[in-house]
Amino acid sequence: MRHGRLLRPGGTRPSIVAAEAKPYESSVTATHDSGSLRPERWFAGFRRTRLVLAVTAVAFAVLWALGAIAAGPALAGFALVAAAVLIATAKSESSPALLARDEPSAPRTGDPLIEAVLAALPDPVVALDHRGDVVALNARAASIAPALRPGESVSLGLRVPEVLEAIRQARASGTSQRAEFFQRVPLDRWYEVIATPISEAGFKPGLVLLAFHDLTPLRRVEEMRADFVANASHELRTPLAALSGFIDTLRGSAREDPAARERFLAIMQAQADRMARLIDDLLSLSRIELNAHVRPDKAVDLGAIVRQVTDGLQTLARDRGVEIKTIGASDPLLVPGDRDELIRVFENLVENALKYAASGKRVEIALSFGGGAEGISEARVAVRDHGPGIAPEHLPRLTERFYRVDVSESRAQGGTGLGLALVKHILNRHAGRLTIESVPGQGATFTVHLPLAVGAAGGGS
Repeated sequence: MRHGRLLRPGGTRPSIVAAEAKPYESSVTATHDSGSLRPERWFAGFRRTRLVLAVTAVAFAVLWALGAIAAGPALAGFALVAAAVLIATAKSESSPALLARDEPSAPRTGDPLIEAVLAALPDPVVALDHRGDVVALNARAASIAPALRPGESVSLGLRVPEVLEAIRQARASGTSQRAEFFQRVPLDRWYEVIATPISEAGFKPGLVLLAFHDLTPLRRVEEMRADFVANASHELRTPLAALSGFIDTLRGSAREDPAARERFLAIMQAQADRMARLIDDLLSLSRIELNAHVRPDKAVDLGAIVRQVTDGLQTLARDRGVEIKTIGASDPLLVPGDRDELIRVFENLVENALKYAASGKRVEIALSFGGGAEGISEARVAVRDHGPGIAPEHLPRLTERFYRVDVSESRAQGGTGLGLALVKHILNRHAGRLTIESVPGQGATFTVHLPLAVGAAGGGS
């Protein structure tokens, strides 16, 4: 956008050049009276300056009377002063007047009405004047663009070409314009910006509002959905391809080979079981997400659930040569929960410890009471193994769907990549959380935090 500029060619007569006048832009017109040196102007100037001239005449007369100056120089000095005063007065009247034409009354920085309106809005909003300077912004907008300052140009604090172009087009067209931009610092965020020129009677002309909408959750859901479809397709395609290949082999070269047939049938059974587990986990995850907004209200004892899980996994523990030891609270750990879902949580955690940390030869399950967020009492169940541990870079992503630290090891152990994702979603439904601590070479600890049922007393561990 180009603004009008005041040009003074030759240093004499000013003129105005207005460039591409657009809505909300100001243009200025200069007027010049060619009759400014007419005699009546001189007489009018003499009337207004007669007191000054009289004082000057008296001053020169006193100097002449005292002998400080001769009569000739006194008269000449008075004539020069009088001429200078009259010329200055005449020019001040006849100088070109810069008259604003169609100049909008621009919003002022710190306008209390605009600041109050922006502060009440739930979205981040910035108000700009017709020059693109920031008039006001609310706290949410300041958190998105901390460099924005009232009174400064928006281009100094928000260096996003798409947004600046939307502002220009909104001002030029008088209609709302939309733009999207991606912000990498401090975190990856996606935003939509709506630039809307305000022409209502209650606001000053030239006001443009920038409203920011956070698109990050939508974009992440889209990415997760795309990743989920791709990963699920891949996980199902692998066993299907294996089954198809073995079927072709059995129909061909291995048709009359009993030993090969038995070996291939065992592999096919394992692949079919893997597919069944994957489909079961996907269906379970879908059911949990469907009921994510419904909080369980029936009190269950975590101690009894843990004992049931450990009893059911003793066979696997003996096969792996691992000892399961349960320690902790003797009092019941009552929490509001769905018994079947919580059994699924601890089955996944203990089974993972038995499969992936068997080298540690023992798994410890500790039950305890503790204080949670905002002083709410909670039950804690920590499942600790003494295996190889997990590298720090993997910890934040362990609960993502189909994320595996070691893909080949996970598939060899019959994992689907959905176990910890199920744990996370079940705990979210129960208003709980999962924390993971691990040091490579020293094992890992997965701790379940669940709020205690109303009336449940916290005991010692």
